[in-house]
Amino acid sequence: MITGPKYKIARRLGAPIFEKTQTAKFKARAERDFASKKKRGGPRSDYGKQLIEKQKARFTYGISEKQFSNYVNKVIESKSTIPTVKIFEALETRLDNVIYRLGLVPTRRFARQAASHGHILVNGRRLTIPSYVVKIGDQISVREGSKNNGIFSNIDEIIKTKETPAWLTWNSEKRTASVLKMPSIEGQDLLFDLGTVIEFYKK
Repeated sequence: MITGPKYKIARRLGAPIFEKTQTAKFKARAERDFASKKKRGGPRSDYGKQLIEKQKARFTYGISEKQFSNYVNKVIESKSTIPTVKIFEALETRLDNVIYRLGLVPTRRFARQAASHGHILVNGRRLTIPSYVVKIGDQISVREGSKNNGIFSNIDEIIKTKETPAWLTWNSEKRTASVLKMPSIEGQDLLFDLGTVIEFYKK
């Protein structure tokens, strides 16, 4: 039986928003439960739909409501002509997300811990801020003193099994990653609708 706080949240939102819930079995059950609940409760209001999309996006990246709302409101205030792209870029270029995307750790929660505990270097400088925003040309690596840590001892083997996003590259010889370009939202199979998220915060 699938139980636990994260499973309950993911089932309530009808999407595998946590790494541990990203299995075919869970996804099928979550979608079935969500559809059944929706049918029993009748049509959702626009606010209800927007709230669910916002929660799916926030829980996916594992950040607080305050942090998430800051990202969205900043983009809204900038009056960008491509707000969904800007929000996506802001979320994806967080240091903790980059660590996770590279496959250095199995979950974003571990990525936040790795960053906050000082295991990661950006351009050779030790950073302890998971929300740090990486930029094109930045070099990300594991601190020398942490390379034999249990979390990172099998980096090369683990990364071989992961598909590195096109906007990042990993140099196995130097064990260093580089940011090649900004992440693209095009072709992404997202679990949430950022357009709907924006509408939620515009109210």
